[in-house]
Amino acid sequence: MIICAGNNETFDFATPMGVGLIETAMNLTRLCLFDKPEFLLFVGSAGSYGEAKIFDIIESKTASNIELAFLNDDAYTPLDNVISTNIDKTSKDVMVNSSNYISTNEELTRKFLKLGVGIENMEFFAVLKIAQEFDIPAGGVFCITNYTNKNAHEDFMKNHEKAKELLALHVKKRIKELTAK
Repeated sequence: MIICAGNNETFDFATPMGVGLIETAMNLTRLCLFDKPEFLLFVGSAGSYGEAKIFDIIESKTASNIELAFLNDDAYTPLDNVISTNIDKTSKDVMVNSSNYISTNEELTRKFLKLGVGIENMEFFAVLKIAQEFDIPAGGVFCITNYTNKNAHEDFMKNHEKAKELLALHVKKRIKELTAK
């Protein structure tokens, strides 16, 4: 099953789950309880912490939930805040950080790169956590719309439609490749 966030980030081939960690967790849990999918593929936009370029397509099976306060040693968590459905330990995923906030402090978010985190998307950690709970293989495909800086929102708005088009083309191409095998 292919899922997406919702609101202005929808696709004709994906089921919307909601925006942010909470809506996604609630709606995906409900879906899994009543009609458990065999596989989950999340499709969405993402912001880059600096290495990924605008309109890059990133596939990942690894997510984190690290808040900005953690980067300055202003917070800690007793929770497991990294999750991966990547069973091929020889390949390295780009880790996707999820928070209900969009990062705009470029200097601070460069610290994510040192932790091995490359991009951010609001929903992906919730998707992988629910997939883990229901023992469902899962992954995500993202298109970079912005960098995590003061212009994050403006760049997101400017690049969002093209990113959705690129994502749709990529996902449809991958589906065609998989069904041809």
